[in-house]
Amino acid sequence: MKFREYQVEIINTAQTVLLAHRFVYLSMEVRTGKTLTALGVAEKLGINNLLFVTKKKAIGSIEADYKKLMPSYQITVINYESLHKVEGEFDFVVLDEAHTMGAYPKPSKRTKLIKEIIQSQNPYVVLMSGTPTPESFSQIYHQVYACLENPFNQYKTFYKFAKEYVNVTQRMFHSMPSNNYDDGKPEILDMMKPYMISYTQKEAGFKSQIKEHVLKVKMSDLTYRFVKEMSEHRLIEGKKTQEVILGDTNVKKMSKIHQLFSGTVKLENGTRMITDLSKARFIRTEFKNKKIAVFYKFKAEYEALKQVYGDGITDDLNEFDATSKNIALQIASGREGISLKKADCLVYYNIDFSALSYWQSRDRMTTKDSTVSDVYWIFAEKGIETRIYKTVINKKDYTLKHFEKDLLSL
Repeated sequence: MKFREYQVEIINTAQTVLLAHRFVYLSMEVRTGKTLTALGVAEKLGINNLLFVTKKKAIGSIEADYKKLMPSYQITVINYESLHKVEGEFDFVVLDEAHTMGAYPKPSKRTKLIKEIIQSQNPYVVLMSGTPTPESFSQIYHQVYACLENPFNQYKTFYKFAKEYVNVTQRMFHSMPSNNYDDGKPEILDMMKPYMISYTQKEAGFKSQIKEHVLKVKMSDLTYRFVKEMSEHRLIEGKKTQEVILGDTNVKKMSKIHQLFSGTVKLENGTRMITDLSKARFIRTEFKNKKIAVFYKFKAEYEALKQVYGDGITDDLNEFDATSKNIALQIASGREGISLKKADCLVYYNIDFSALSYWQSRDRMTTKDSTVSDVYWIFAEKGIETRIYKTVINKKDYTLKHFEKDLLSL
């Protein structure tokens, strides 16, 4: 397999950084070939055993890239949730979507497990993400703290690091004051420059243009009645059953209205209910002659799609690639580490409150050679989704403050 010219340059630079510092951060935008580049770096260094940690849905594509490259080393590909099962010795570790380890002020469980592996074996480490700091520069600390030669190694805890690199403020949490560490200083990225290699789609020569289309669906009268009841009374009760939909806090109320506008809802007893198939039926009719990838927000939305599509839709990427079936993926898991280049277009059953989810998931079809990628948003007429969309396209998360303002005009 032949690498692109820019990948060869990155491989050579990464080798130099690794030999000097034992770790490197590949900040390469989606679809620029991070996986193959990382595998190429390992081959260049002549390693023996590689551990590749990623999202579960990305495992198949990584194994496929390994087979294409046919390197001389052995590989173990595993998802973050299965790290506790890892056995063996590794002289090279790749941490895909590394920003998911950026929780603070305390490290996540996965970050602690990674630290145990790295500090017991001292392998070369490659961190990868197209968005290293999606929400705050403070997210860098726990991504790199397992690496023995990271630039913040003198700060043994995040709290000590924060005294130097974070503008710590106070906020109220459950009526109690607490420290807010979101305002990480730009100097954090300055310190990372010797270890970080950045590369954009523009630099790679991507010509693809993403065209977004918003399509409105008239939902059933029941949906609009449910939303009205939730907005006014925070409660929907079944007339013939004991089923209850409760929005007793503003956060729950926001979530319930968000669910209802796509025709599903989660009851107080934990049961998922499909209340309206209008969106699923619209998607089947509108895209009947296309091979589509659907992103959904809530699990019941996938159940609605299965009711309408039957065996014509799957949640398995390998099956999607090998057959004529469409695919449906939850936004949170499908936005990272996978390629949907076999899809004619992306269709969003619903929209997430996260700006990161918006920007990452919509790029899943993009390739260097594609010219136009069509993305369709399926929103309820008079629904909340349009308000969420207008917020996240401006790279801001949709928050309770937005909802409370928008509720007045719903």
